[in-house]
Amino acid sequence: MLAKLNEVLKDTLTHNYAIPAFNVFGYEDAIAVIAAAEEINAPVILATNKVAIEFIPITILGKMLIGLAEEASVPVVVHLDHGKDYQTVAQAIDVGYSSVMYDGSLLPFEENVRSTKKIVELAHGFGIPVEAEIGSVGYSDQAGMKGALTDPEEAAAFAKQTNVDALAVAVGTVHRMEQQVASLQFDRIEQIESLVNVPLVMHGSTGIPDDELRKLPYTQFGKVNIGTAIRMAFGKALKYEIVANPDIFDRLKLFEAPIEAVKQEALKKMRLLNLENYFSDKLVFKNK
Repeated sequence: MLAKLNEVLKDTLTHNYAIPAFNVFGYEDAIAVIAAAEEINAPVILATNKVAIEFIPITILGKMLIGLAEEASVPVVVHLDHGKDYQTVAQAIDVGYSSVMYDGSLLPFEENVRSTKKIVELAHGFGIPVEAEIGSVGYSDQAGMKGALTDPEEAAAFAKQTNVDALAVAVGTVHRMEQQVASLQFDRIEQIESLVNVPLVMHGSTGIPDDELRKLPYTQFGKVNIGTAIRMAFGKALKYEIVANPDIFDRLKLFEAPIEAVKQEALKKMRLLNLENYFSDKLVFKNK
């Protein structure tokens, strides 16, 4: 079933679990993620970033993901990740996305506030929740773009002035890390939690070691973004299939193993975020 971000995040602050948002790039990884969520009866978020909607137009990719979400037996949020401008966010809302992120994190504070408030006014007018970012989570593969850690006082002021539904903060991760070598600043996290009331969002979570990822359900982080991990799972499995089975040309056959690899990686992350422990014995999402 298609769900909104605020609907699935509302209990994360009190029930010790966090919901992964997986960046997907097409049908194959999307169905794998949904299959993982359905296996443990848990909600999940399908996110599309700039790269995805440049490859497949948002009007096509978005509608496909919405269709998959509507057919799922668990709540599935279809989320715009890192929308950089008003037009892109507006288009996502028009397509039917159930959640949007506006990313003005590289702007000066006051400009980020002004731009985000405009997005919030637009989205809330259609009943769509908004995620925004303060501080900047950088990229591991871009020199000079390592991000800027979130100032707790700025985070509090930003959340209050913009009325966002979820707030992405920079506390030690960067995007596109292939190794789990990030080190979260839990002191900074505690400072932010003491000042901010909305659910927090962790970006660049592929780089977080498992032992630190397990701690996130016991913090204010309700949404945990994961992209590189499932991209690597898909790519490595596909390369293996091509090398191991050089005579197979049918893409449907070649994609069987990559789809399963993505499902298993998604399940691993869901379990680390305590979703199986909380939802596997509940039937609250079934037959709705």
